[in-house]
Amino acid sequence: MIEFPVKLAVASKEGQAISEHFGHAKRFAIYEVTPESCRLLESREVEHYCLGNSSSQSAMAGILEAIKDCQAVFVAKIGDGPTEKLRAIGVRAVSSYAWETIEASLLDYARRSAAGEVLA
Repeated sequence: MIEFPVKLAVASKEGQAISEHFGHAKRFAIYEVTPESCRLLESREVEHYCLGNSSSQSAMAGILEAIKDCQAVFVAKIGDGPTEKLRAIGVRAVSSYAWETIEASLLDYARRSAAGEVLA
């Protein structure tokens, strides 16, 4: 059973929708969420790790460190490699709300999680 409130990280280009690819994110908005409320706590700056045909492992380590206290990270898109690295530290990658508004998506996720649904 999930315990609320939870911290959720969001990758967003403009701060309104879940609109950023995980590897391109330069910051993650951190929210505290319950099934009834959603509150922005802070924004955490990171170095984006996707460099076209290569990736920065030091940047990935920094991202993992920055969001390790979150239950999940919401992104528009994410690859299998980063998804596995997140899973290894207990953070779920969620791309099923891509391009949706942040607050409505996080509240829906919290409500569905409280009901026992598993979302990705």
